[in-house]
Amino acid sequence: MMEATHPDNSNTSPSLKPSMNKPPPPPLPKHHHQLQQQPPPTTPLPSTTATTTPSHPSSKKAALSSSTPSSMSPPPTTADTTLTHYATDHSSTYLGPNESTTSLPGNNNSNNNNVRNTTLSSNSSNNSPRSSTPTSQSPPGTRASSINLSMMGGTVGGDQLLDHSHLKPGNKASLLSYTQSINMYRENAKKTKSPDIQCDFAIFMVEAAKPVVDDDVTRWEYLAEAEKLLKQLAARGHAESQYYLGNLYASGLLSKKNKNEFDKAFPLFVQASKHHHPDAAYRTAKCYEDGLGSRKDSSKAVQFYRKAATLNHPGAMYRLGVAEVNGELGISKNARDGVKWLKRAAEAATMEYPQAIHELALLHERGIDNVVFVDLQYAVTLYGQAAELGYAPSAFKLGECYEYGKLACQQDPALSIHYYTIAAQQGHREACFALTAWYLVGSPNVLPQSDTDAYVWAKRAAEKELPKAEYAVGYFTEIYYDDDDDDDNDNDDANDDSTNALCRPLRLF
Repeated sequence: MMEATHPDNSNTSPSLKPSMNKPPPPPLPKHHHQLQQQPPPTTPLPSTTATTTPSHPSSKKAALSSSTPSSMSPPPTTADTTLTHYATDHSSTYLGPNESTTSLPGNNNSNNNNVRNTTLSSNSSNNSPRSSTPTSQSPPGTRASSINLSMMGGTVGGDQLLDHSHLKPGNKASLLSYTQSINMYRENAKKTKSPDIQCDFAIFMVEAAKPVVDDDVTRWEYLAEAEKLLKQLAARGHAESQYYLGNLYASGLLSKKNKNEFDKAFPLFVQASKHHHPDAAYRTAKCYEDGLGSRKDSSKAVQFYRKAATLNHPGAMYRLGVAEVNGELGISKNARDGVKWLKRAAEAATMEYPQAIHELALLHERGIDNVVFVDLQYAVTLYGQAAELGYAPSAFKLGECYEYGKLACQQDPALSIHYYTIAAQQGHREACFALTAWYLVGSPNVLPQSDTDAYVWAKRAAEKELPKAEYAVGYFTEIYYDDDDDDDNDNDDANDDSTNALCRPLRLF
């Protein structure tokens, strides 16, 4: 056993003896070695917040809506950083000056940032598998392998996916062309054996084909390449490829006749659901419920709804809750269990699935004996939460509450116009017509009176086949253009009474 050596022992190494002439050095700070190894801080990419105020012909109207509280968009889904060396190292340089990595709330285009989502409605006019009815977004827990198009050079408004016009390379640098960028991505995707990366490349090709409207040959080449790759991955049992390929067939994007091919989509949804894919299980249930690509079968629909609900899919939990409360889909009526499902769905609500919050608000507005008590204040709070997610019915409900003082709300023109605008932005026809009434009369220090804007909103409501809006537009047109051949004095008299004339048909309803 070694013995401890006394400090004064002459056998001690000079380097181990304490210094007698100078004080010992100060102790290093805690985690000093970790601080030295930390990389320098990097400046994050600027992010923008989405506003729920729609673009409007009146600049003063836009200023009004922007002054009221608006909802924040959720952060975008980050692209898989292992896609390619080129994508990860140069993705930040693709962001244009007008591009944003967030999406408008409630916007049915993309909004959603999940490119694997599509509508199952056979009446849908949008062929994009990303734009969908409120049955599209993957719930929490689903693999976020979708491409963040903003980080990969995606643009807003139908521009090229890899638009380099805003970039300024150095003196000895040059930018890759649009075709070269796709070819580089293709070569890197071929080098890997990861099905996730190959699936992401197929999705990228689909998104690259959408803006190509003038060159059908190139567009269908991109789609054919994506379809071929997705079929290979689906045959190997890759759930995400099976689900996304099913969405493409359901949306009609792969059909030159623009036909919804649910007969091809349904088997893919079933296959993906066997791999515990929440969205696939939900889409399978919708197919069974509506008879899309399969026969109608309520019991099968409930089976797959429950499977998706166990995977925390908010849309499936909402549908089960409504079915339990109302006794639908062959389920015995059980309000207590239905409310439990609705509460779970509300906790997992997203911008694509805010319906459960609105449904709970309706239940607290009217109440259910021994299950849900009446609480108007809480109902208004729930309506506000759903409106923040861009849900048009909730926003319209709040617009009425603050206009007429319903649900114990104090009348507030500014809030009423704000929430009407949120609903009108989503295409809610009643909200569009409500804005017509506000513009006809105006509001002091809130909204200036404008016959032109009133006509614009009435026409938007009429285009959505709202009968009273159609009547108002016809009456408005008759008042303004019936006396074109009269003299100036007669025209002045007609213009003075135009507002009252248009108010007349509004009062009839």
